[in-house]
Amino acid sequence: MSSHGTNNSEHDKAAAAAVAGRERLRFSDFSYDRTPAGRVTCHVTLEFAPGELVFGQVSGQASPAGDTRLGAEAAIRALEAFTDQAIRFELVGVKVVRAFDANVVIASLIQHGDQGPERLLGCYLTDGDLVRGAALAVLNATNRVLTNFIVAR
Repeated sequence: MSSHGTNNSEHDKAAAAAVAGRERLRFSDFSYDRTPAGRVTCHVTLEFAPGELVFGQVSGQASPAGDTRLGAEAAIRALEAFTDQAIRFELVGVKVVRAFDANVVIASLIQHGDQGPERLLGCYLTDGDLVRGAALAVLNATNRVLTNFIVAR
């Protein structure tokens, strides 16, 4: 009888893990391409469940501040694709600051369409790629809003 209880417990844990795994989007892939003419294209891929991918892509003119903005915008496009435009995000700005001997990318957004907070702020500590860091800062800013959206689905 105790082995039966153990099997149920293991089954319950596996079921809870499966549900927990579907409660948030995961950062899957990022690419940043620059042409010789100075055009930049950022691609962000997010994964909700194994094989369930959403994509965001943004192109623009290369510049130090503009590149991080494009990384953030690509993440926003992927998030909006995931929600089928039910939640829209407006990028207020992206800033890179030096703190504690590392770069911190901070993204400020306004969200439209969810009952949660209108103003969102996220950050990401990065040692390297600031453009990728901007995309991750957007994901950190929107985690709670997206969790509410996923649970309500």
